[in-house]
Amino acid sequence: MGDPKFSRAKFERPSHPWEAERIKTENELLKKYGLKNKKELWRSQYVLRRFRQRARELQARVRTGDKQAEKEREQLLRRLGRLGLLPLEGTTLDDVLALDVEAVLSRRLQTLTFLKGLAFTPRQARQFIVHGHVSVGGRRVTIPGILVSRTQENVIAYDERSGISNDLHPVRQQGQIPGAPASEGIEDEGPDLSGDEPAVPSPPSEPGPKEV
Repeated sequence: MGDPKFSRAKFERPSHPWEAERIKTENELLKKYGLKNKKELWRSQYVLRRFRQRARELQARVRTGDKQAEKEREQLLRRLGRLGLLPLEGTTLDDVLALDVEAVLSRRLQTLTFLKGLAFTPRQARQFIVHGHVSVGGRRVTIPGILVSRTQENVIAYDERSGISNDLHPVRQQGQIPGAPASEGIEDEGPDLSGDEPAVPSPPSEPGPKEV
């Protein structure tokens, strides 16, 4: 396990620092999910890599008829189902290997806070979380990168001690909340994860001087 006083790295840096295609993809994901830096992206990739590595190991053991591997396989699939990375039923280890990093990024508290309509942009959702305006199940959470389970997803809300919990707070009066349910008869295309700031209407022009 190592010395508990010395924390280990939770991510791995790319083997080659200058790859144009990878850098372009990373920058798009940073903008789409409102990440602070690439370390957060690499941390999500590290989590996914651990799940995939575990799935490959269990696949090899299951082929040999290992009964313990069957139990561990079911435990892994149930865990990923509780995290919302996979459906709760009818999944296999091949589904684990088919996951991509966006599946992990979509389960972060920052992303779900935006999708639930508690913020106008992913970056604003991050700001609300870091400043202590968001709670999960009545408990204030200030870490935007934690993975939220299916049961916790339904109890994400403004913290009752936060001023933003008041409907009349100026932040909540800026415009239509993204992610709100669409009106009847209109298809909901889903929230936009582009991360762009909402358009601010230009102030009305002042009337010119009257002629005498």
